Amino acid sequence: MKTKKKILIVDDDIDVITIIETILTKEGYEVFSAMSKKEGIEKLRTVNPDLAILDVMMTTQFEGFELAQEMLNNPEFKDIPFLIQSSIDILVTSKASVQQMAREYREDPNFKDLQVLLIKNISDGTAGIDYKADNGKSYWFPVKGFIRKPVDAKKIIPEIEKFIK
Repeated sequence: MKTKKKILIVDDDIDVITIIETILTKEGYEVFSAMSKKEGIEKLRTVNPDLAILDVMMTTQFEGFELAQEMLNNPEFKDIPFLIQSSIDILVTSKASVQQMAREYREDPNFKDLQVLLIKNISDGTAGIDYKADNGKSYWFPVKGFIRKPVDAKKIIPEIEKFIK
């Protein structure tokens, strides 16, 4: 028997968790959930998911980003792909470096005051996030992709299937 792929959802909204869990369970995935960064880290350790879906705003404004950076910087979790779930508009580019594009947006008077930039390259699918923390410092990290809120079953499944077969 084929083992089910495991997906961890980290979100503080039980309704969102329930919707995504229903969609993914119906598709044959085994779904786990956590409602905070701390609980998410514990589940990453115990479940060792094939993919994680991280909400941004939970207990704090950037808790999901902090969890993403923890995953990228921790050897225990760095190989677990994750998607960022947000209602923030995604800026698209065809430039080779999404990080460079984020820097250019930061210089642009129309975008420089935005707290969060979600950027995706439409040519190769690379993506990343540039956010300004409360201390005014800008942080950048790569992501596998984004899931829009409200969740659309027709869009979430193909996005997940890109990273786990």
